[in-house]
Amino acid sequence: LAEPTETLFMTSGVILKDSDPIHIINGLQQGSDCIKANAQSCGECIQVAEKCGWCTDPVGTDFLQHGDSKSARCDELEALIKKGCSKTMIENPRGSTKVLQDKPVTNRKKDPAGQPITDRKNDTVIIQIQPQKLELNLRSGEPQTFKLKFKRAEDYPIDLYYLMDLSFSMKDDLENVKNLGTALMHEMQGITSDFRIGFGSFVEKTVMPYISTTPARLINPCTSNENCTSPFSYKNVLKLTDDGSKFNSLVSQQQISGNLDSPEGGFDAIMQVAVCGKDIGWRNVTRLLVFSTDAGFHFAGDGKLGGIVLPNDGKCHLENNMYTMSHYYDYPSIAHLVQKLSDNNIQTIFAVTQEFQPVYQELKNLIPKSAVGTLSSNSSNVIKLIIDSYNSLSSEVILENTKLPEGVSISYKANCKNGVVGTGENDRKCFNISIGDEVSFDIAIESKKCPSDRKSQTIKIKPLGFAEEVEITLNFICECECSLTGEPVSKECHNGNGTFECGACRCNEGRIGRKCECSTDEVRTDDLDANCRKDNGTDICSNYGDCVCGTCECKKKDNPEERYSGKFCECDNFNCDRSNNKLCGGHGRCECRVCICDPLYTGSACDCSLDNSTCMAANQQICNGRGTCECGVCKCTNPKFQGSTCEICPTCPGVCPEHKDCVQCRAFQTGEKKDSCEAECGYLHVITVPERENLPQPGGQTYSFTHCKERDANDCWFYYTYGVRNDSQKEVYVVKKLECPAGPDIIPIVAGVVAGIVLIGLALLLIWKLLMIIHDRREFAKFEKEKMNAKWDTGENPIYKSAVTTVVNPKYEGK
Repeated sequence: LAEPTETLFMTSGVILKDSDPIHIINGLQQGSDCIKANAQSCGECIQVAEKCGWCTDPVGTDFLQHGDSKSARCDELEALIKKGCSKTMIENPRGSTKVLQDKPVTNRKKDPAGQPITDRKNDTVIIQIQPQKLELNLRSGEPQTFKLKFKRAEDYPIDLYYLMDLSFSMKDDLENVKNLGTALMHEMQGITSDFRIGFGSFVEKTVMPYISTTPARLINPCTSNENCTSPFSYKNVLKLTDDGSKFNSLVSQQQISGNLDSPEGGFDAIMQVAVCGKDIGWRNVTRLLVFSTDAGFHFAGDGKLGGIVLPNDGKCHLENNMYTMSHYYDYPSIAHLVQKLSDNNIQTIFAVTQEFQPVYQELKNLIPKSAVGTLSSNSSNVIKLIIDSYNSLSSEVILENTKLPEGVSISYKANCKNGVVGTGENDRKCFNISIGDEVSFDIAIESKKCPSDRKSQTIKIKPLGFAEEVEITLNFICECECSLTGEPVSKECHNGNGTFECGACRCNEGRIGRKCECSTDEVRTDDLDANCRKDNGTDICSNYGDCVCGTCECKKKDNPEERYSGKFCECDNFNCDRSNNKLCGGHGRCECRVCICDPLYTGSACDCSLDNSTCMAANQQICNGRGTCECGVCKCTNPKFQGSTCEICPTCPGVCPEHKDCVQCRAFQTGEKKDSCEAECGYLHVITVPERENLPQPGGQTYSFTHCKERDANDCWFYYTYGVRNDSQKEVYVVKKLECPAGPDIIPIVAGVVAGIVLIGLALLLIWKLLMIIHDRREFAKFEKEKMNAKWDTGENPIYKSAVTTVVNPKYEGK
């Protein structure tokens, strides 16, 4: 096998998976990520994978000899030690994690009178997240982990800004909001002692077709009997304040306005509330934005209807608390709003009517740390809606991080209440967190490569909706410590064409080779290429490698198990013969395209076994004496036999019928062959036994045999066994006594027939009698029915005279 060599124009190599298998054959390692990377310096080596180390032993020691490639210095630690590198000479820098600021989580501090303590730099003295600052030293492929704790503090300050739609359909809602300040102040006392409230309103962009631009409608956009204020885009009515009565007073002075289309310009207002922190008065505390409306919303692209094509710039444009650029910039997109709300730690509560619940539910799914509440038709339930939404938002913690540098990844694992572990989509979320509850997150940060400028980078991790954050400084380990003591323009590197560091030459630009002995301009000259042609042929390195400084460097395969080798890359370990789709049948190794078989195997593909155990039949005969064993497989000499040991004969009549006549004539002197028994059946050695129990049984003989049961011409059964002893002697054990069926008993048969005839006669008589009874009963019933239906004529006898005569007394007056 060829020894590893350098590769032309190599930079940092290819990074493979850490799980790739490693196999060592004849002292060379295949499948190693570190070897395949062909690292030309210690810095390149340690960026390949976490497991790679660089041996700094000089040439001439037990580790490397003259002619070895310097890329062989980069390998796994165990492999380097096996090759003879001293442990003390291996460069293998490790990453680390250092905590710079680790203040414990606290509740809000109060003075003896129970009032919250504040300082001038920070609005409140309170810590909910720990640690606050870290420094990570990252080596490629080696993750650095740390634990981040979050504790929900008691009496955390809250800023709430109420942003209301003042289009005409919200007229009745405005009446209920006028007393919201003091009422909400009272309700929030149960949550925090430090609460501020502000108010803003919006309608629509002040251009057609969103509003009517006729002079009269610009003054009063409502009907003639309604007194409305001029349309506007967004107005900051009240900066955040702790004076609830001031809120009531200013809101009471507000008037309804109007517009033409149904969707409103609320996104313009949300953007200004998010980015105009000074005008709104946001503090570094919990920031709530209540967005109240009974309509949908315009978003990016809708401005084209009014001739507005410039995208929203995401900047503050308030003058005298009015948004002045609504006619100039388009509505913001949803993604733009998400970014600005997140950057400014604002949690949004959408208070909308039932009709638009589905629309804002979908919007909520796109905006982290937001909630949707159902607003009654006149906003009478707005206080309960705000309290419920705040409790929902404050009971969940969702971590987010700023943009990561190229090649850096981060992973989370949430350790929430009651032992719940969040992974997958919920790896950075915890829910149902009450005041005083503490949760933690296991965070791992990993770098896959060094940044191009190799400078330190800073990222931040924070819980959504909170001002606190963790600042993390990332330092990248891109070079080994031994490179600091390198010798520039070293004599070890061919006339000073490189820096000798970490035991090898790091070549100057334009130079290559183990000692930087070649220029990139001359590596393809004919003189050097001639050394890379086998037998003065035309193919350079057999077309499987590159000629570098007159030496072939073989190409690498994607599969680390496969490689080219040889002085001219003429060999490989994957183009040998195959059997059963396995290289060398799985019973050998491929060296220079020839199978080197394991013991007991032969053949071009190592597919011929020299072991005869697979041909041994149950009777301990090779192929049952009917064939030969070739490569561990029986080749039956008689074509009618088959099977792994020539034990099957599909066309044979069977052993028992085949020898029936001979057994019958030899044991009982009967059967078709009794006259020629000695001539035809002399090959059988017959042994008679008195009973069936005396026949040979399985396990008692050293050869296989068959139990047979046959019937003769008299319907008598005889039993015997047939077997072959010592491959030639056919041995038969026969039961001497025949089993003949007994003759029939006449008396029971006659008695049975007579009894059957009698019983059949009696049954027929009973059936006849039953039929007659049924017939008589039917006839009698018929007679009775006709008798009942008969009617006789009735009349008076014409010669009949009654015996009674009635005479009337003429003198009777009826008194």
